[in-house]
Amino acid sequence: MRVDAFDFDLPNDRIALRPARPRDAARMLVVAGNEVADAGVSDLPAWLRRGDCLVFNDTRVIPAQLAGRRGEAKIGATLHKRIDLRRWQAFVRNAKRLRVGETVDFGAGVEAIAEERLADGSFILAFGGDEPVEVLLERAGTMPLPPYIAGKRATDDADRADYQTMFAREDGAVAAPTAALHFTPALLAALADAGIATETLTLHVGAGTFLPVKADDTEDHVMHAEWGRIEADAAARLNAVRAAGGRVIAVGTTSLRLLESAAQDDGMIAPFAGDTSIFITPGYRFKAIDGLMTNFHLPRSTLFMLVSALMGLEVMQATYAHAIKNEYRFYSYGDASLLLPAA
Repeated sequence: MRVDAFDFDLPNDRIALRPARPRDAARMLVVAGNEVADAGVSDLPAWLRRGDCLVFNDTRVIPAQLAGRRGEAKIGATLHKRIDLRRWQAFVRNAKRLRVGETVDFGAGVEAIAEERLADGSFILAFGGDEPVEVLLERAGTMPLPPYIAGKRATDDADRADYQTMFAREDGAVAAPTAALHFTPALLAALADAGIATETLTLHVGAGTFLPVKADDTEDHVMHAEWGRIEADAAARLNAVRAAGGRVIAVGTTSLRLLESAAQDDGMIAPFAGDTSIFITPGYRFKAIDGLMTNFHLPRSTLFMLVSALMGLEVMQATYAHAIKNEYRFYSYGDASLLLPAA
């Protein structure tokens, strides 16, 4: 499909720069088949059924934004994907001033060698020292806010908590699974009281999630790869939910993409550990999930293409028009949508 089919006009003031407080006070636009309803995140239990299961991503965002120097040149780096214990793939700012073999000083005793330049222009950075890279980042790094927020205000101490979900426990993401930012202990208790189960998986979200789609046709876009894992016991529990007539509802596109990567043709979810670069566009046949809770996404993005594949492009165009008209807040710190396709 042509990428411009997924374009729409978004007023600049719809981009949320701070999250709702408390988190579950955010609004939620419910789309069930062709029906649209305005609600709140705290109303979620009422929109689900006993026996359903919400699936969360337990990745933890690391302070992966680094500012340093190579000699007199300022070099910025956003870590994107772990290669091994000491090496990360990174997008580099002012990359023309950095050559393979040179060392970047990020301050606080943190240095990395530009080991290799990849075909997409990113670098493999090899960090020195014996401390885990995550420890180094806590000293020298800042939270990697999305560019549409970071371009409007500075990152501050509040973002270290705001840009982390309550499920975060597995270090490795450089972007938050933002749909889960809306959840609180009180909301989880209400969901449990309503007979709705929860499950977790891990997908380390990479900075590639923010890369624009530059191709004119979706067939020509190369999707970034991210590492994920679904444990065998979690897969078995999710399969049991569907076998009993419940629905598997992914919380966030990251959870959805990993579930679909692990799904077999018969819809059974298999254990999974490895990279996925699944790219979901209209025409895709969903196998593992029955619904999605997600935030509102950018025009022409792979994520808007994904929700259009789930609900239909015309439905999502109308949904987003409704959200814009009714002043829903967009993107990572914005409001939520609950997408339940017709059976």
